[in-house]
Amino acid sequence: MTEKRMSRWYFGGIASCGAACCTHPLDLVKVHLQTQQEVKMRMVGMAMHVVKNDGVLALYNGLSASLCRQMSYSLTRFAIYETVRDMMGSGGQGPMPFYQKVLLGAFGGFTGGFIGTPADMVNVRMQNDMKLPADQRRNYKHALDGLFRVWREEGTRRLFSGATMASSRGALVTVGQLACYDQAKQLVLGTGLMGDNILTHFLSSFIAVSTEGVIHCLTETARLGPLAFYKGLVPAGIRLIPHTVLTFIFLEQLKKYFGIRVVS
Repeated sequence: MTEKRMSRWYFGGIASCGAACCTHPLDLVKVHLQTQQEVKMRMVGMAMHVVKNDGVLALYNGLSASLCRQMSYSLTRFAIYETVRDMMGSGGQGPMPFYQKVLLGAFGGFTGGFIGTPADMVNVRMQNDMKLPADQRRNYKHALDGLFRVWREEGTRRLFSGATMASSRGALVTVGQLACYDQAKQLVLGTGLMGDNILTHFLSSFIAVSTEGVIHCLTETARLGPLAFYKGLVPAGIRLIPHTVLTFIFLEQLKKYFGIRVVS
């Protein structure tokens, strides 16, 4: 008899929140670079500008919205992907074929992208608020206040503006992240050289982030145009690597210590 642990449906959201807490300053700098009218600053210069003008804690402006986004977008896509994958794999048929992982990842990411659109919009607004003149700042108290005020002042449709792009990007990124991580982990374990440990999780997530990075570059360039490289694509990539690696390491640790026990 062998025992393994299965993920609970909400673990992906918690793991993503942990990673977001570590990488939020990079995300904030990325947003500032992308919303420049002209390319005046690079990554380090923008970070120093934020700290000089508003203090170190300003690097965490909009953290509540970022966490709200992870608990909507990431929780949804992880919950769909991992729940369906575990249900299909519980029949003793072995791991899902890669094409099924891709289709499942695309569906989960598309759904998560749509659900996470309101929090994503408030996240960008809160991070960018300090750049506006004092009389034009929205001054959302936190993410829930921002969501409520957008709904009250601008209507429900405004909450989901950009949902098409967010859903499409969510589908592509989730394929590059979840499906590729699963496949990479399966291949690494299949060599018999490594066990199911944190080193394997690190290596598998690093392999996955390469694929995710290419997809992310394509979607960001499609959204921002050729200047994307100069307006935040580099810091977006720098944020992407630790965020993805930390998300999967946190997820695997949650699964190991608090997951559902399955004996076969």
